[in-house]
Amino acid sequence: MLTHPTLDQLHALGLHGMAKAFADIEAGGDAASLGHAEWLALLLEREASLRRDKRLSKRLQYAKLRQQACVEDIDYRTPRGLDRSLLTMLVEGQWIDDHANLLICGPSGVGKSWLASALGNKACRDNRSVLYQRVPRLFADLALARGDGRHPRILRALGRVDLLILDHGSCGAASAGRESAANLARPHHVSGRAEAHSALHHPRSRARHQEMERAFVLLRARSQAFH
Repeated sequence: MLTHPTLDQLHALGLHGMAKAFADIEAGGDAASLGHAEWLALLLEREASLRRDKRLSKRLQYAKLRQQACVEDIDYRTPRGLDRSLLTMLVEGQWIDDHANLLICGPSGVGKSWLASALGNKACRDNRSVLYQRVPRLFADLALARGDGRHPRILRALGRVDLLILDHGSCGAASAGRESAANLARPHHVSGRAEAHSALHHPRSRARHQEMERAFVLLRARSQAFH
């Protein structure tokens, strides 16, 4: 069998993973020791792996997660009041399919954005669409969009993702922004919806209580309706 014509055909069909595997097997000298079924299995596995990696790369690029974080790196030793059993449940992602919302609250610097990014990363790896938005900037964009006609289109785009992460931050948005965030978080015509809440505690003084109330990250799962 001629190698180059086969590679050209694989590339022409968009089977770049199979083409790469074909070239690697030929170059490695293992072709003679493999049966037809083994050849095909290796080629298909390489193609499937390449496509999974491309999909994940596109999802992560679209998500625009604030930090590079993974749930496997969560540190339970730091005294933040993390509930391991609750986080195990959240990592599984069933709450997203159930259209539940997750609110992560706590003082600045406790790791809310990192944890939200980690859960968003896991959702991407589970073949779910994710979008990370900073609340002050998002609602500033929405306010401008009302004037140029983009407002409905932006809301539709936000409603299409499986998991929308709204990071309020610790600086506090305007009261109108907080009201808008509450409107986005409110469910519409969703039956059997469950709420999942997690508060991150940190050994700081009670003087930070007001800031803790203003600082939150909301993870909103896609519902049947979005307004």
